[in-house]
Order: sequence, then structure tokens, then C-alpha cells
Amino acid sequence: MTSFESNAEQATVQTRLIAPPPPPRGGLLEPVRRHPLLSFFVLANLMSWLAWLPYILSQNGLGVWDFRFPEIMGTSQLLGMLPGAYLGPIASALFVTAVAEGRPGLRRWLGRMWRWRVRWHWYAVALLGVPAFMVGSGLAFSGGEINAPSMMVVAAYVPGLLLQMITTGLAEEPGWRDFALPRVQRRFGPLGGTMVLGPIWSLWHMPLFLTEWGGWPDVDWNRPVAFTVFCLAFNIVMTWVFNRTGESLPLAMLLHVSVNNFASIVWAEMFPALDVVQTYWAMAFGAIVAAALVLIGTRGRLGYQVPDRR
Repeated sequence: MTSFESNAEQATVQTRLIAPPPPPRGGLLEPVRRHPLLSFFVLANLMSWLAWLPYILSQNGLGVWDFRFPEIMGTSQLLGMLPGAYLGPIASALFVTAVAEGRPGLRRWLGRMWRWRVRWHWYAVALLGVPAFMVGSGLAFSGGEINAPSMMVVAAYVPGLLLQMITTGLAEEPGWRDFALPRVQRRFGPLGGTMVLGPIWSLWHMPLFLTEWGGWPDVDWNRPVAFTVFCLAFNIVMTWVFNRTGESLPLAMLLHVSVNNFASIVWAEMFPALDVVQTYWAMAFGAIVAAALVLIGTRGRLGYQVPDRR
């Protein structure tokens, strides 16, 4: 054996000793590695639905169990709904990312959670644009009848927004937008991916229409249908903001919770003439108008750019 061959063989041995062994394959987690997006969608829905089952069966829902969830700040949703919301999208995204992509994937996933530094006008879109569209749709459905909100409602608006960020926003958006949206866009394109994500996002909420969250027992077909239309349309706006802000999860969260906060704190006082069904359709109408403007303005690209894999 020549000196060159001996050195090459030694280098090969050293490389084998230094290089980490390949990750183990097979076993129960292999389907998650092979199909991370499908695994996330299945886990996010099933884990939340199972966790919501006591809430659905309780006196806050179908009334099968003789138990009522305690109210905190005037609502049973914090104890009845929120645990299942956290257990679904965010926990599923964390698990699937860790299994399928390891530390590099977790760094990308967590990195999008801290992208606060975006241009100021995107904050204006989330904080002012959402209420403006909601007021416009409320005026359209109420025939122009509107009341000024009280000082108590105005004072509660910002604290309510902060609470929504750490409840609804944190529970949902690390899963739907941070984990799922980049993947469905790479696979189906921006508009196709958005149309895949929207129905699944809506479906995730459906069991809650059997609880106080959805107005049970006074629920007819209008509420879930109008809610689904809203999710499909507003998801287009969410995708556009997420893409145009460099995949900023905080802005996606803020956009999402701005809707929830205005609807839960301000809407009923400004538009008392609208009943619950009219409110659902008014919000769906506002989302459709906003989505149409985004689609026309972006020619269906929704601000999407093929990202690098850093």
C-alpha cells in the first residue's frame, strides 16, 4: 500500500469516527417524518377535539354531563376551550417539527415567532385596517345604524388585545401560519396553499359550535357556514400579510386577534341592531371584500417569494 493510499484510508476512518451517525429511521415516528404536513393537520385537529370533549359534553355544551366549567372574566372559554387550543396547533407544530426537521427546523419555526421588526404600516393594517373593515361591514348590514363605543369599551380594548395575543394568537398561529403556511405554499403555490389551509382552519373550530363559544343551543346552519366563508376569505388576507412581512408571526397573530378583539369587545355596542347571525355574515362580507382587494392587488401571488432554506 502506498503512502497516499494509507493516508486516504486513515482520513476515511477519522471521518467515520467524527461524523455523527445518521438519524434512526423506521418505527412509529416514520410516518411523521415522511408526511409532516399531513401529520400536523391530523394531530392539530384530533388533539384539540379530544381535549374539547369535556367542554362539549358539559353543561356549557350538549349538557350530557352534569358539570359546568367555571367562568373567568365572565367566560367559560378560558378553562373549557383554551387548553384544547394550546394542545392542538402549537403543540402539534412543535412535535412534528422536532421529529421531521430536528434542530434546524425548530430554529426556523421559532425564528418566525420573533420577527417583530417590520415596517410600521403593517402594524397599521392589523390595528386600524381590521377595525375599519369591520365597521364598514357593520354599517352595510345595519343600514347605517351605529353607536359610539363607551369609554369602558375603549379602555378595555388594548388589554383585551394583549390577552387575545397570548391566548388565541399564541395557541393557533404558530401552527396554522408558522408551521403549515410555508409548507402548503411551497407545495401548492400561494393561492392554492391558502385554499388548502383555509378549510382545515375552519374545520378545526367546528366542534366548538356545540358549546357556548358557538352559541349552542341556538345554532342553525347559518353560523358555521358564515364562519367557514369568513375563514376562507380572511385566510387570504392572513397569507398576504405573512408573506409581505417576511413571514412575521407576530403580525399574523396581531391581524388574527384584532378581529376577535373587536368582535368580542366593541361590535355589540356599536351595532346593537344586528343579531348573531347577521354579525357572522357581516364579518364574512368584510373578509370577502378585503380578500378580493388583496387578490386583485397582488394578481393572486399574495406577496409570495420562494424562500431560502437557511
